Amino acid sequence: MMALYLTQMSRNTKTFNEVTDFIRGLYQTKDFIPLHAPLFRGNEKKYLNECIDSTFVSSVGKFVGEAEKRFAEIVGADYAVAVVNGTSALHLALRVAGVKAGDEVITQPLTFVATCNAIRYLNANPVFVDVSLRTLGLSAESLKDFLESSTIVKDGRLYNKTSGKRIAACMPMHTFGHPLELDEIKELCDHYNLTLVEDAAEAVGSHYKGKHVGQHGKVSAFSFNGNKVVTSGGGGMIVTNDEELAKYAKHLSTVAKVAHPYEFYHDELAYNYRMPNINAALLLGQLEELESFLVNKRELSQKYQAYFNKLEEIEFFQEPENCISNFWLNVVLLENREIRDEFLKITNDQGVMTRPAWNLMHNLPEFRNSIVHSDTHSKWLFDRLVNIPSSVIQ
Repeated sequence: MMALYLTQMSRNTKTFNEVTDFIRGLYQTKDFIPLHAPLFRGNEKKYLNECIDSTFVSSVGKFVGEAEKRFAEIVGADYAVAVVNGTSALHLALRVAGVKAGDEVITQPLTFVATCNAIRYLNANPVFVDVSLRTLGLSAESLKDFLESSTIVKDGRLYNKTSGKRIAACMPMHTFGHPLELDEIKELCDHYNLTLVEDAAEAVGSHYKGKHVGQHGKVSAFSFNGNKVVTSGGGGMIVTNDEELAKYAKHLSTVAKVAHPYEFYHDELAYNYRMPNINAALLLGQLEELESFLVNKRELSQKYQAYFNKLEEIEFFQEPENCISNFWLNVVLLENREIRDEFLKITNDQGVMTRPAWNLMHNLPEFRNSIVHSDTHSKWLFDRLVNIPSSVIQ
């Protein structure tokens, strides 16, 4: 039995070394290969220099408005509001969507912590519903089961039977850029009078049934962190088709200052979340490159898929049906956690960065006491999922 185990380990080691060599061949370097590095090859430096020369490097300047307009066009939305990062975009999106202290927000256990932090910033509480193995995001089937078994509608509002608290919103996340089962989730949200807020932080350039994600809910949030498909260094965007909601989001992002030539009057508690002009200048240059980045990343995913299809030990995760994924971070699935950890060690020891999925949210101290409806698929994925290098190849 031990001999068989050692033989399997030896076979895995050989395969994982070959995978490492394959990735090095793709990027044609012996240096460290990061998971996802930014690429600046367009007008980024030109716009940054223009911004610096103008002296308007903070939250006032032409590039903020231009970046908002361009991003709204890309997504197909009426309005976009630029903020300092994806977490602040999620925070404001939930607030303008009507989430209040004491409310609950349905989300998924397998997500980045910003999703749940934004909920807690409003003194609301996450309720965890499992993800789909087809999309890696919130499962429509699990959501339906939760809504049917664990909620009740009273006076047009949805309440949790267990906690007695109002469920104000549903905030699913497009995991690693793979779109959710949006039609089914939106239908459920509409039926239960539940506000849909899309966490599209990782999904710039992803489409569901021909429509850019972020267009199915009342409001959505995107991120332009340094490791995203396009970056502004730090930055995020709130997207909506509701004019009043967009105005309110912008008002809250600018410390709720009432417009006046010289007086300072703030009409409610708000935030200093407006994206600086210098970050917007960088973002505008990146948005001009977005289409070429997406083509490059799709070609990379196809090379990965062709390679991993030949291996029995590793499964490459493909984009869901009816979707165009941005393949922000490519995903492979290993047989179990032990083999996953072996793969992580071998690749990282050789300077090829790979990483596991995030710890499930309800295993973190802040969310340990949250309601968990289901997490079977999330646990399964956590034990097996690995992200592999996904930068645009130059």
